[in-house]
Amino acid sequence: MRKSTDLKRRRFVLQSFTGSLLLPSLASLASAESDAFPAQGGAVSQPRRFVAVGNLLGFQQKHFFPATTGNGYEETTLLKPLHEHRDKFTVYAGLDHGLRGGHFAVHTFLSGVLHHESKNRHDGNVTIDQFLADSLGGGTRFPSLTVGSEGGIHGGCQLSWTRSGVRVPPVTGPAELFEKLFVTETESQKKRNVRETELQASILDSVLEEAGDLSRRINTEDRAKLDEYFSSIRDVEKKIKARRQWNHQAKPDAPFKKPANTNTVADLPMLYELIALALQTDSTRVATLEIGGSFLPQNLGIDKSYHSMSHHGNDEEVVANLLKLETYQLEQFSKFLKRLSELEMEGESILDTTAVLFGSGMGNASSHTNTDLPIVLAGGGYDSGEYKQVASKGVQKVPLCNLFVDIAQRSGIETDSFGTSTGVYS
Repeated sequence: MRKSTDLKRRRFVLQSFTGSLLLPSLASLASAESDAFPAQGGAVSQPRRFVAVGNLLGFQQKHFFPATTGNGYEETTLLKPLHEHRDKFTVYAGLDHGLRGGHFAVHTFLSGVLHHESKNRHDGNVTIDQFLADSLGGGTRFPSLTVGSEGGIHGGCQLSWTRSGVRVPPVTGPAELFEKLFVTETESQKKRNVRETELQASILDSVLEEAGDLSRRINTEDRAKLDEYFSSIRDVEKKIKARRQWNHQAKPDAPFKKPANTNTVADLPMLYELIALALQTDSTRVATLEIGGSFLPQNLGIDKSYHSMSHHGNDEEVVANLLKLETYQLEQFSKFLKRLSELEMEGESILDTTAVLFGSGMGNASSHTNTDLPIVLAGGGYDSGEYKQVASKGVQKVPLCNLFVDIAQRSGIETDSFGTSTGVYS
């Protein structure tokens, strides 16, 4: 009885420190008990990078999607701010995850899998950013950066998820992101980090010993489950090793003074700038930014909440304000693309080595649909200058995860599947 209690305590502590790394449920025991950074796959000339920008509340589809496909598509109200980068991105229509749920399916944008249905999946509901970070993020201080608003409607930022089904908590403002990137910890903070890291390592050793003991007492079917668990342990070991290394290395010099948080969409320009600098300093190669209901639009002269406007009911005044807010978002995204195109590493622009995804897990917020998601994919070879209508009447739907497989492959990762993919879409 005591052994079972100790095991539960170890599981709880390890979950507290490492996200979630619990010993799997093994049927054959049911009666007994109720060095290196990850290598980049493939051959790539320069490090590949990935940025995803997700809007929690979608966009006005009829003002987003053109009527004409191909290179000659007309500029819609919401695509017009991207005009100067037209040859650097592709617009997609008809890609989605085939899900329903409105706000409660938005968190599937980068995974294709509902959180509550992920338990028995090999990779859970891991999002494409975390999937890529496992391979691309090993040599950087931060394997990935998740930025967004913590609060807001329906739980706030839920853009990034790990293989173990844990939501990656976001950095919630420019002030916090600036500190994370450029402010070096004090000596006392470093010592505390060392103590926490060593405690994690000690707990991990204990759990590894427990798992090793289990491996000698289980059947073949359960051994496969335990092998997956050992793989998770190895991932945590790599993170602990990386943390030990970076704890003693200074951060890059700050390029300007610490910014203030406004808690409005006025924070977007600075958040984009800091993400660009994180890529330029190679502090990370994977980043996400979620724009949710907590980014208030008051600085645009709009006195209503973002979420309430999304349920516009075709009210002309509300739609006009919503388009003003959505256009502002596209304007800031356009400036971000320009910034990435200006920044260079070893003679190559960061945009050329970065796949930048922009879109939403919501198709039409007013009617709560998750179909025909608005998708723009820029940089990183996605520079067709086209509007592609992937699915049309009578044509089989193409999962958005098929595009994620292509992103992974272009990043040098050898994989033929991701999430709910049925193949690869290029």
